[in-house]
Amino acid sequence: MAVKLELYKVFKEVAEAGNITAAAQALFISQSAVSQSVKQLEEELHTRLFSRNSRGVILTGEGKMLYEYVRSAMGLLETGEEKLAQTRELQMGQLTIGASDTVTSQFLLPYLDGFHRRYPGIHIQIVSGRSHKVLGLLQSGKVDIAFASTPAETDTLDIFPCFATHSVFVAGADYPCHWEHAYTLDEIAGFPLILLEKKASSRLYLEKYFLQNGLKLNPEIELGARSLLVDLARIGFGVAGVTEEFVKRELAEGTLRKLKTTFDIPPRSVDMCALRDVPQTAAARQFAGYVKTGLPQTIGGMQDL
Repeated sequence: MAVKLELYKVFKEVAEAGNITAAAQALFISQSAVSQSVKQLEEELHTRLFSRNSRGVILTGEGKMLYEYVRSAMGLLETGEEKLAQTRELQMGQLTIGASDTVTSQFLLPYLDGFHRRYPGIHIQIVSGRSHKVLGLLQSGKVDIAFASTPAETDTLDIFPCFATHSVFVAGADYPCHWEHAYTLDEIAGFPLILLEKKASSRLYLEKYFLQNGLKLNPEIELGARSLLVDLARIGFGVAGVTEEFVKRELAEGTLRKLKTTFDIPPRSVDMCALRDVPQTAAARQFAGYVKTGLPQTIGGMQDL
């Protein structure tokens, strides 16, 4: 096919120049090479493509029909090459990111803003989902980059830690508890608890920690949205298990207060993940580098690991 493509290039040039000599000069090859290429293509297609006249050559009826298709095909190839070059140079392209709404709003937003301003031709799509969902989308090739809590399976992933998260328990400022008392695991488990739904990675991590210490959590309220969990804790419905980094504003304003505890739950990491040994698009590589470069300038008190 590669050989025939070269023949078509010669055919197109001869058709447009109407002269073997002019076509040879434009292609930087000899006249005999041009003539031989035309002859070879005619033999392969079993069709006469040109007839001679006093000024050179003209297309036959069959040659005119073929020329329209060849011109269109060559034009598409040239356009494809131009688009590919634009993609490499980040003038256009698409970037698909998988992340939870919380990670997007609390961590990714400034990176997305800066990247979009710098590369406005890149179309950015955000696919929302918890860690297990976006990791699944990454494995199936539906997102280019996923931001997720430390994945269990890492053999097929390139992982870059972005920030640490800490699980804490909070309540509204007027909640009837002893703010100076350090609560034990048993005492925390005895509160009316407000937790995220079971499929949330932070909920699973919290439950695992308590189970390792012989306790099972039985929340009174389970929610799918972090914002609603915070709202219910704020108005006194119970004690909420939350990620401290994602309630910095509420803690600073005093609408939520953190309960003291006799224990510290080990921190987790939110990581930037990509498929290992799978070439990334230019946009994905650039965005990943943009995040890595910007990590020292963390937001909201988040710590760079």
